Amino acid sequence: MPEAVETFDGWYCLHDFRKVDWNAWKLASQEERDQALNEFNELMQGWEEIESNREGSVGFYQMIGQKADLLIMNLRPTMDELTDLETAFNKTKLAEFLIPAYSFVSVVELSAYMAKGKDPDTDPEFQARLKPVLPKWEHICFYPMDRKKDAVNNWFMEEKDERGRLMYEHGMTGRKYAGKVRQIITGSIGFDDWEWGVTLYAHEMIQFKKLIYEMRFDEVSARFADFGEFFIGHRKTKEDLNQIMAL
Repeated sequence: MPEAVETFDGWYCLHDFRKVDWNAWKLASQEERDQALNEFNELMQGWEEIESNREGSVGFYQMIGQKADLLIMNLRPTMDELTDLETAFNKTKLAEFLIPAYSFVSVVELSAYMAKGKDPDTDPEFQARLKPVLPKWEHICFYPMDRKKDAVNNWFMEEKDERGRLMYEHGMTGRKYAGKVRQIITGSIGFDDWEWGVTLYAHEMIQFKKLIYEMRFDEVSARFADFGEFFIGHRKTKEDLNQIMAL
């Protein structure tokens, strides 16, 4: 029986995608719109303070395409905290004008392949990757993925050493994009419909295409990867929401 690889888990993560109900927003009074924007600014300010205290992290993004208009990404030490912040957001005035589009619940994950002889509990770099501050880079790309489990290619039936070899080669492709693309891998087995979520950050949007295309030729992706929908967008601040929602 193939041996499972140990995983090291960090902060819990919620990707919360929303669409704007523009018809409802246009029909709202100026007072209602002001209340919605002010409440969101206050909520975001609280989340940013949590990030400054190294007790979590937050990202706010404007998405491209018809799948979603906005993404709020939050990381917290516990799932309870994610539940509370999602509930708090749903109670705001702004949420009355937003339609849930997609969500992804997961936990920041690093495999034993990445430990490389380090002590995950004490190594500062390893801990920083398990409890990351979301990069303040201009663009974001998110997609969920699975490993294939069919009769021909079943990732979970491969021997541990072989999986390690494949992942090492995959990682070498990623290293070519150091300084161009950053990634956060989150595990979602038992939490969501897919097994992992991949969140990428870049200063240039085209780097997402270059990286993902090149990785398609890695054996581990070519043989074993199944991908869900892709979401791309731009990082925004809470102040930018006023311009996004301006009529």
